[in-house]
Amino acid sequence: MRRLLLASSSPYRRELLSRLQLEFDCSSPEIDETAHPGEQPEQLVRRLALEKTRALGRTHQQHLIIGSDQIAVLGEEILGKPYTFERAKQQLQACSGKSVTFLTGLALLDSQTGTTQVDCVRFTVHFRTLSDQQIERYLQAEQPYDCAGSFKAEGLGVSLFRSTEGPDVTSLIGLPLIRLVDMLNSAGLELP
Repeated sequence: MRRLLLASSSPYRRELLSRLQLEFDCSSPEIDETAHPGEQPEQLVRRLALEKTRALGRTHQQHLIIGSDQIAVLGEEILGKPYTFERAKQQLQACSGKSVTFLTGLALLDSQTGTTQVDCVRFTVHFRTLSDQQIERYLQAEQPYDCAGSFKAEGLGVSLFRSTEGPDVTSLIGLPLIRLVDMLNSAGLELP
């Protein structure tokens, strides 16, 4: 059986993939994540997920390599990782009472055959109307500064939501497992 390789250093993606009870390795690919001129958000996440797999495919030639990339979109604005309290507060203020769409690009490369599968999974979060005090309490409690959209859906961040919609809640955390299982099955790795 070919080894699985997660093209990511994200602890969130690693935890999600471990739910499938498969052995896998992790390695962080070195790629330029800058958007190309005129590139639409969905095109961007698909391309970056695929580039992550290809970057590792050169050195891991007998693997099924999983790549994923995610962005959050509010209207026409792409929300990146905030990295600071102030930026996270600004993001959550902007999201208050609105809907944010998360686009998660997913790619699977069979480095032995060169076969690739690429998709994008959409998931929408409808935010409650949040006061500055609610936002500040949340940020102090969870410190989600390394998360696009400034929240952790797998934790207290769910308290910020009015509702959600999408085919796979794990895509919100960064690795859409339902779609990944489809890809792994197509690559000959049957689950469960």
